[in-house]
Amino acid sequence: MSDRLKAYARAGVDVDLGNKVKAGLGAIVKTTHRPEVLGKIGGFGGLFRGAFPGMKEPVLVASIDGVGTKIKVAVLLNKHDTIGEDLVNHCVNDIAVLGAEPLFFLDYMASERLEPNRFHDLIAGMTRGCRKAGCALIGGETAQMPGIYHGNDYDLVGTIVGVVDRKKIIDGSKIREGDAIVGLPSSGLHTNGYSLAREILFNQLNLRLSARADGLRQTLGDELLKVHTLYLPHIRKVRAELEVKGMAHITGGGLIDNIPRVLPEGLDAEIRLGTWTVPPLFRLLANAARIGLEELHQVFNMGVGMVLIVAKEDAAKATKLAGGKIIGQIVKGSRTVKLLEPKKKNVL
Repeated sequence: MSDRLKAYARAGVDVDLGNKVKAGLGAIVKTTHRPEVLGKIGGFGGLFRGAFPGMKEPVLVASIDGVGTKIKVAVLLNKHDTIGEDLVNHCVNDIAVLGAEPLFFLDYMASERLEPNRFHDLIAGMTRGCRKAGCALIGGETAQMPGIYHGNDYDLVGTIVGVVDRKKIIDGSKIREGDAIVGLPSSGLHTNGYSLAREILFNQLNLRLSARADGLRQTLGDELLKVHTLYLPHIRKVRAELEVKGMAHITGGGLIDNIPRVLPEGLDAEIRLGTWTVPPLFRLLANAARIGLEELHQVFNMGVGMVLIVAKEDAAKATKLAGGKIIGQIVKGSRTVKLLEPKKKNVL
């Protein structure tokens, strides 16, 4: 440690360690780079050449998000290699619903002190996610913030930038009464609802992360850390063969809050419960929580992580291409979601 930084280190910020840890990033981050990336990691800003062949009017699409209190589970298990991929997938899905293709990604990590192994696991997860999505990791910020964060707590945030030709933006304006709603399966909780899930599982049910609860094929910890599904490949397949009129990434707010974000005025979404299989983890949470169906579908994705809205005649083909289920239809209304429960069937 250099003499001039000893006082800063005693205050809780080890600049030398940060520099050493980040010095080895170049090789792994470079595996995500596309031909448009200029410069190198470590500058004051990432450089990306704006070349969009084939687009008449390219529009940049940006989004920022985090992974929420899923981090708490990762900390308890000391397993962080999936969290970075969660972050990338969540952000890519958010811009994919507008028809955008991802270009580049930036991250922000903040903690009380820098933990080299955790740092490398998070970066490894992000680079894996970026490679799968075809976007470049071109920069980030790592902040040591003693007094703000404590112990092993940390936060992770990502920013994605993509591009779409203006005439191909999917904004829901073409949605009409009678269109079909196709739901694509989630891998689990994804990155939302963990505050309530932790309260139910750990405080109400007193379960351990090593527990194998009824219906779960693996430990509770492994279930909770399942990687957020990347829907970009599914969306590409469907869009290559038919028109997608609207999409909703089912994140915070569940089906209840996210579908109306793409609905035109005067239309509702009718969701027929029981048309898809609710995964065991959601049934466990639902049965223990004893809360209403509407709140369940507003907090959790309940097994549906992405919604595509297509013409009724295209619905069967869309489900085949994307591996989903027809879960409802568009009807006249006031931009809300109506949950229709089967008369003689327990949907949970």
